Amino acid sequence: MSSGHGQSATPPVLSPSMTTTNGDAKGTATNSGVVVQLLPTLKLVPSVEKLDAGLRSLDHYRTKLPLWRYNPRQKLIPLVRWETPHLASLQKRVRSPALDTYFSITANLGTHTFFMVVLPILFWCGYTDLGRGMVHILASGVFFSGFLKDMWCLPRPLSPPLHRITMSQSAALEYGFPSTHSTNAVSVAVYSLFLLSGSDSAVQPELKILLQILSSCYATSIILGRLYCGMHGFLDVLVGSSLGALLSALQYWFGESFDHFIHTGSFEALIMVILVVLVLVRLHPEPADDCPCFDDSVAFAGVIIGVESGNWHFARSDLAWNEPVFATVPFSLGTLGWSRTIARIVIGVLMIFAWREIMKPALLKALPPIFRVVEKLGLNLPRRFFVQASEYNQVPKQLKDDNVIPSVSDIPSLLTSIRHPRKSRSISIGPQSEADAYETLAYREKRRRESTQEKVAAAPKIDEKSAESPGYFGITTSNSASKQPTVGLLPTPAYSNTDLYHSMIASENALYTPLTPGSVIGSNNVSRRPSQERRQYEREEREMFSKLEKPRVRYDVEVITKLIVYAGKRAY
Repeated sequence: MSSGHGQSATPPVLSPSMTTTNGDAKGTATNSGVVVQLLPTLKLVPSVEKLDAGLRSLDHYRTKLPLWRYNPRQKLIPLVRWETPHLASLQKRVRSPALDTYFSITANLGTHTFFMVVLPILFWCGYTDLGRGMVHILASGVFFSGFLKDMWCLPRPLSPPLHRITMSQSAALEYGFPSTHSTNAVSVAVYSLFLLSGSDSAVQPELKILLQILSSCYATSIILGRLYCGMHGFLDVLVGSSLGALLSALQYWFGESFDHFIHTGSFEALIMVILVVLVLVRLHPEPADDCPCFDDSVAFAGVIIGVESGNWHFARSDLAWNEPVFATVPFSLGTLGWSRTIARIVIGVLMIFAWREIMKPALLKALPPIFRVVEKLGLNLPRRFFVQASEYNQVPKQLKDDNVIPSVSDIPSLLTSIRHPRKSRSISIGPQSEADAYETLAYREKRRRESTQEKVAAAPKIDEKSAESPGYFGITTSNSASKQPTVGLLPTPAYSNTDLYHSMIASENALYTPLTPGSVIGSNNVSRRPSQERRQYEREEREMFSKLEKPRVRYDVEVITKLIVYAGKRAY
């Protein structure tokens, strides 16, 4: 018997008296009087309803990402899963309150905010060449690490079993690969080592050795801190560190030539650099989830535009010095003295905050009407997760959109966190972002499929004592674990990391009972997924998504606003 489509014949089921539930199958008499009864043909009709939160992990990234991004991501995911138990074991062995405080505080030394405050001081105090180099490597590091994060959409190592220790609530909302902290720290350290070991270095030998040690310790502390705090895995910090070292090498080898091109070039040269930066902003990948990486990348793209514009303009003014490098900001500690130097820094910082407080609300108010006209003309370039100007009347005044430079109203809480670091740090257990939640759900689906395949392969009788399968983190689990009580996503103090994952895997193994060979759809012996366990599973997943921090609404005018605001800050 042939299907007529080149498929193999369907074996009949012989039964003297066999009925079906849908009445589609027809009997055929044979010479022996035995009725040949074909199994009914099942027609699968895809549901047009919106998937429940408990099912959104199924093919989420396959549908959101093109194959050239999805396939490499799927090859890297097992590595992220493999390294997590080792990170959890390391964290459990060495963790202490003192280390929690130390690494949560020192993590701030690798943040965007820290560098945005410190870098202008280098310019104001006469270290113009060093300031330019640091801006180039840090701004490009933030941009390209965010570029790669949104490109591959790889999650952070899951919590649990890891505990995430941080003073920044927004950091966990980003993807994990690569580590921007590691990129920043290594780029600063490697660039410093390049400058200190250069033949034109005028630093005294004893001070040079001290600075080299401090640079190495700084980068090492930041990298180890990201692992200790459960924020990144080995792959994240390795690639992030490599990216930082590469950017530092490029700046050391070609930075001087690039600065000379900007300072001595025409206005067209400056425009060309700005256009390249804007093209890179436009080419920034669309993430599968609502990730704030793009916001930081746009901010530091504005930083590059501001620095190059400011340097080009300043080089043509009468205020610029040509020693020790071209377009150096005038500074002499002997002439100014400490009091004027401190006043210069304070006034400069206040001007940066004043620029932000004035320009940001002005732009957010003035740009939406312009964007609506552009949208009507069909010239807009919308991005996912950004609301178009035609869909809102005005942008809220107190928009919490800046993770780089805090607003004036945020300064008191920032100072409080510095004075009381233990109270300001948070220790989180459980999914914190959509990427975390989808990875948890994807793993559960993976385990259900593996469990189904194992049980079908072992049919007609499954020996639960001998059926073992690897868990998410390489922990060998038994199918008999399904007899254990189901637990929620969040751990309790009584559970160790291993116990927690045994329990999580146990709950997953009980979710589906596969069809055994020879089962007939509609007959009483068909194995079904227990409705009570199904409801409990869906309830847990809804609860998991409901506890995630909801991404804020982002508006299309924010991109241009950030570019202008941060370009103006660097121009100072």
